Amino acid sequence: MVKLDRYIGSSVLFAIIAVLGIIVGLAILFAFIDELGDISETYTLLDALSYVLLTSPRRLYEMLPMAGLIGCLVGLGTLASNSELTIMRASGVSLGRIVWAVMKPMLLLMMLGVVIGEYVMPWTETVAQANRDLAQGGGEAQTSKHGLWHRQGDEYVHINAVQPGGVLLGVTRYRFDDERRLETASFARRAQYHDDYWQLDDVVTTEFAERETRVNKTASERWDVELTPQLLSTVVMSPDALSITGLWNYARYLNEQGLNSGRYWLAFWVKVLQPLVTAALVLMAISFIFGPLRSVTLGQRIFTGVLVGFVFRIVQDLLGPSSLVFGFPPLLAVVLPAMVCGIAGVWMLRRAG
Repeated sequence: MVKLDRYIGSSVLFAIIAVLGIIVGLAILFAFIDELGDISETYTLLDALSYVLLTSPRRLYEMLPMAGLIGCLVGLGTLASNSELTIMRASGVSLGRIVWAVMKPMLLLMMLGVVIGEYVMPWTETVAQANRDLAQGGGEAQTSKHGLWHRQGDEYVHINAVQPGGVLLGVTRYRFDDERRLETASFARRAQYHDDYWQLDDVVTTEFAERETRVNKTASERWDVELTPQLLSTVVMSPDALSITGLWNYARYLNEQGLNSGRYWLAFWVKVLQPLVTAALVLMAISFIFGPLRSVTLGQRIFTGVLVGFVFRIVQDLLGPSSLVFGFPPLLAVVLPAMVCGIAGVWMLRRAG
């Protein structure tokens, strides 16, 4: 039985790895083509290629559920086409045993996905984002296309680029009074974090009084703000590129500031429950092999897997923003599609058994 489990698991695992390689390769190609539109004198072709390669761990992480679905259909489908699954069932191998043999390599892939999403992806995304922002113009006020905005109390901050190690480039600050009138606007070319404060360099501050405007220039200035380099590395990236711990900490920080944290809670639950979503899709793929896709060709199985995967992704992408608009819990938006797939898979497997 151990050899049989290993044979089924390896067949499915190799199929999933092959499908994952194809999907990620296509995603990287399309991302590189998309980056070509931003090519300029400072943002070169090599910079675009470096950015796409550094963001490839995120694309691999995002494609794991779909690769698990299609790969399972291909791997188990090949065994079904060769009548191997029929022989196994006739020899007394239970359906539950086959399901468990398929789930074993999936557990390995789920663990790999957690490691990539928690440790590898945040670092590569930070480096990729910092390099691109710096190449596209981090030395002037608000010239960077991919800079970030942040609110801290009555101060609105725009940062052109965030570099690893607690270095900011192009920091613009706008301070408003209680009646939302602009009081001051300042720009610093560079900021360095020291213990519990930021030191701004080459600062130009404009003060807006009732009848006059004053401009002050200083070589350096202390900036006391609750933003830390760790927190800024979270702010600079999209929620999908953050780690689970980063999403948790930043969502709580936004709640403390009285700001909307829905996008970050949604991304948090998507990442936490990704293993559950992957398992539900794989379970549904197994039920397809023993049910409606038992006697079809490999091409039909692949087409079905792609179709189901895209429909699942579209539903998930629709429910997620809907939870932010209509106010129902983001957890429900993530769990509901996976629950439907899991229930459908169990129902079809019971019929096949």
